[in-house]
Amino acid sequence: MIDDEPESERVSALAPFRHGIFRAVWSASLVSNFGGLIQGVGAAWMMTTIATSSYQVALVQASTTLPIMLFALVAGAIADSFNRRKVMLVAQSFMLVVSALLTVFTWFGWMTPWTLLAFTFLIDSGTALNSPSWQASVGDMVPRAKVPAAIALNSMGFNITRSVGPAIGGIIVAAAGAAAAFAANAISYIGLIVVLFRWKPEVPAPTLPRESLGAAMGAGLRYVAMSPNIGKVLARGFAFGFSAGAVLALLPLVARDVVKGDALTYGIMLGAFGIGAVGGALISVRLRQLLSSETMVRAAFAGFALCAFNAAVSDNAWQTSAGLLIGGACWVIALSHFNVTVQMSTPRWVVGRVLSIYQTATFGGIALGSWIWGVVADAHGAETALMVAAVTMLVGGGIGLPLPQHTALNLDPLNRFKEPMLALDLKPRSGPIAIMIEYIIREEDVPEFLATMAERGRIRRRDGARNWTLARDLENPGIWIEHYHTPTWVEYIRHNRRATHADAVVGERIRALHSGDNPPRVRRMIERPTTAGTALVSPKGPIDH
Repeated sequence: MIDDEPESERVSALAPFRHGIFRAVWSASLVSNFGGLIQGVGAAWMMTTIATSSYQVALVQASTTLPIMLFALVAGAIADSFNRRKVMLVAQSFMLVVSALLTVFTWFGWMTPWTLLAFTFLIDSGTALNSPSWQASVGDMVPRAKVPAAIALNSMGFNITRSVGPAIGGIIVAAAGAAAAFAANAISYIGLIVVLFRWKPEVPAPTLPRESLGAAMGAGLRYVAMSPNIGKVLARGFAFGFSAGAVLALLPLVARDVVKGDALTYGIMLGAFGIGAVGGALISVRLRQLLSSETMVRAAFAGFALCAFNAAVSDNAWQTSAGLLIGGACWVIALSHFNVTVQMSTPRWVVGRVLSIYQTATFGGIALGSWIWGVVADAHGAETALMVAAVTMLVGGGIGLPLPQHTALNLDPLNRFKEPMLALDLKPRSGPIAIMIEYIIREEDVPEFLATMAERGRIRRRDGARNWTLARDLENPGIWIEHYHTPTWVEYIRHNRRATHADAVVGERIRALHSGDNPPRVRRMIERPTTAGTALVSPKGPIDH
């Protein structure tokens, strides 16, 4: 865990660079991003030369985002369950190998539209595996207070490369062909692999058995389902990705057919988008201080709609590029804001999974939108598709799901739970476990108690409790019983260790309403079937870990 630093260091947008590992990974990622963008230009432009329809050209964008939609949740569960550095090493090595194979296939002339889409899909499957671990690792590299600045710097780094990488990619493709662009991408992974191999973060020793992949994925889905604010971010991210993805998906057609350009023109347009994105990253931290979350997001939707409309009506590459400056800024402002909101609203134990679900929603929107806008462009032309997309963006900006303001929630583990001494000899997999907590509540406090317990029930279910209920004693109405289950004893321990300092506020309010002389009474029980021959737990002392 990285300790917080003085407040004066938090105000600087460049403060994360004071941490050596963040600086090293950021720099190596910069080189890798250059390679990825050069590869993207090569793939997109190559498709315009070998494809038979606009639909196939748009599918290049879909093939880069579809893996994230399909595999992000699994990757998020892996990020939270395994060593994130090792996961990133595996992902980067896989992408290097696939990129090398893509280079070989292109060099020997074996490439077809569907083969190109398959290679693009595989490379971005590696990205899908890498991304949750990389984003979740930001909190392992810098203090929590610097996470928003670090996210903005990551966006800025990617878009610095986007500002010049596509132009370089266009030059490489025009001068040496797509195979050279693919080879440059393969080489670009080496530096990041070396940095990750040398990084030796302190990883706390696990105190509980690792969750199965299915259980970890279920826990992530449950956390999101029981977190209304995160649900709003998912909806807005999907809407933004679906509508705004039209511009990047159709930009090769705009460059070739609307402004009558070539691969270099396409690279310059992407470069303009990247320059705008760098500007958006630089001002995003300041905008979060000046504007509400909802105002920022609506402005980003409107700005990108203007970009799409300009691309539809302009037949001049420089006018289109000017609109792409605005689009790039709005792209980063929206997506980095969504990312910050998710990270600052999620505790460390589940952050990889929640980020992956956010990516599934956003990039799923981009993939679906790329396919739909490609179909529209095939039938009615790229200009019409961009016009319709611009209208869709304006509608998406007005969705009535206002985003939450950033708050200073302390989502660090509470670490108050102490495993009780038991009279029965339980195994970690023993269960089901039933928990009953008895409260004594004065009649005048019942309305406040019910409202607070509703929040308690949401937190319990979010963190893994099952069948949560609240009951009132009919003969002694002052007595209330909170009741829930966990499947096993180890899941009961895991449930309690997931509590954060922010969650403790709810528990403290409930204890303040309890009017008994002693603290609320907790009963922990193991459910047993009554059929003959069933093995029973023996009273043999402490729990066997």
